Amino acid sequence: MYKVSVMYPNEDGVKFDLDYYRSKHMKLVEEHMKPFGLQRTGVDKGISGGAGQKAPYVCVGTLYFDRPDGYDEAIKKAGPALREDIANFTNVTPTRLISEVVE
Repeated sequence: MYKVSVMYPNEDGVKFDLDYYRSKHMKLVEEHMKPFGLQRTGVDKGISGGAGQKAPYVCVGTLYFDRPDGYDEAIKKAGPALREDIANFTNVTPTRLISEVVE
């Protein structure tokens, strides 16, 4: 299994509409990426960085693929539509991490 973590930094002035992200953007992600091996998605709301620190990310979306090139292939095709939707829920640029789930 391969996981893509899409992390939205909790920067000063960040705006993030979690309801829109969950109900609309992630549905769009699923629609466009399922043909490329997307198995499931997840959404985490950042609440803390531990020890009383603010969360480093306001939200982390996770995408699970059955093949290592699934995300890269999907984003080639669906990237424009998905990037266009980002302005509907946030004003920050996400960071991505592609990893192999080993346990």
